[in-house]
Amino acid sequence: MACHMYGAVVKDGLYPQLADAFPALASKIAELLCAEGEPLAEAVADLPYYGPCTCTATCINLLTAPHGSSGSSMIQLERDGMDVIWLSLDPSRTTITDIEVLDGRDLGPSAQRSG
Repeated sequence: MACHMYGAVVKDGLYPQLADAFPALASKIAELLCAEGEPLAEAVADLPYYGPCTCTATCINLLTAPHGSSGSSMIQLERDGMDVIWLSLDPSRTTITDIEVLDGRDLGPSAQRSG
């Protein structure tokens, strides 16, 4: 059975890719990481999308790993000298675990949340 998760389809319990749910965001993250010479840029295309974080009613993070996977490391991505995206990393700093989009312009229409 398939269900829809913010514009992407979950099939047989497998999570969609972030690039399917938020193509403009995934592209922008890869572009900004590449510009900084960050090797994680190559992994963005394959990130799974676990849905929005549900830790609080107002949390705006998008999970790319199971809830609780983040360590204390973060990459701050800038546009025109201002932070626009924060990427939380796992303790080994090899995986992006969640994404906080500070200005929202790269999310596109699939970012509309109900309730």
